[in-house]
Amino acid sequence: MNWQALRTRLDLYEKLMRLDKPIGTLLLLWPTFWALWLSADGRPDWIVVWVFALGTLLMRSAGCVINDYADRDFDKHVERTRERPLTAGRVSTREALALFAVLCLASFALVVALGKPLVIWLSIPAVFLAASYPFTKRFLAIPQAYLGIAFGFGIPMGYAAQLATVPAEAWWMLLANIFWAVAYDTEYAMVDRNDDLKIGIKTSAITFGRFDVAAVMGCYAVTLAILAGVGAQRGLAWPFYLGLALAAGMMLRHFFWIRGRERMPCFRAFLDNNRVGAAIFAGLVASYWV
Repeated sequence: MNWQALRTRLDLYEKLMRLDKPIGTLLLLWPTFWALWLSADGRPDWIVVWVFALGTLLMRSAGCVINDYADRDFDKHVERTRERPLTAGRVSTREALALFAVLCLASFALVVALGKPLVIWLSIPAVFLAASYPFTKRFLAIPQAYLGIAFGFGIPMGYAAQLATVPAEAWWMLLANIFWAVAYDTEYAMVDRNDDLKIGIKTSAITFGRFDVAAVMGCYAVTLAILAGVGAQRGLAWPFYLGLALAAGMMLRHFFWIRGRERMPCFRAFLDNNRVGAAIFAGLVASYWV
């Protein structure tokens, strides 16, 4: 066996799954953790936490693979994506589909091993959402909203794993995540807006037009309002609201980064949402300590 060739192949698969760029996994993980801590009143089952953490990594990787498969003809026209393994022809479409299937099966095996019937049933729409999102950019004016559902579906699954049911609170948390995803992924779409206009795909940055910055800030505000409402309903302690305040400060900083609509500051704002999610989670955990 040619070990160097195998190592090269694995390196290409790593790039295809974006394991070298963990921001997507983190943006999936934070709302999932919010759900696990809320549904368990701050004391989640650690086996469930580990299963969901690994499942998040697997499904985000699967989502990246199917995204590159769907966009392989578009990505060659975008400066930031033209060197991705599938677009550049270094990985075949058959390999990509096989890798997607393996990642989905591995994630499903984790869910089955968890032994929670409702979570197993919810995993079916979760896979559908992950697989179909890349194709929504062809017909949805704001595909980022669909992304918010796909990225946030760990929320109802987390509640189901802890409570064997999905209460109304879970759907409010999912709604908060949808608005958050529209905000941060619009910042991301602002980076590629000129290329996206040329190739004809739809993004929120194009749909919002000159109101893109206002839309981002408005979505941030709705996200915080919903989370604050959930916190008030649950009677969470002051550290939760301190976490929301810290997140709000970071979001306000994004305004100054994105208002010029320059590529790198917009990308910087997108990446900074990892800290936003972490601040909210830290406040949630601390509120249970208090």
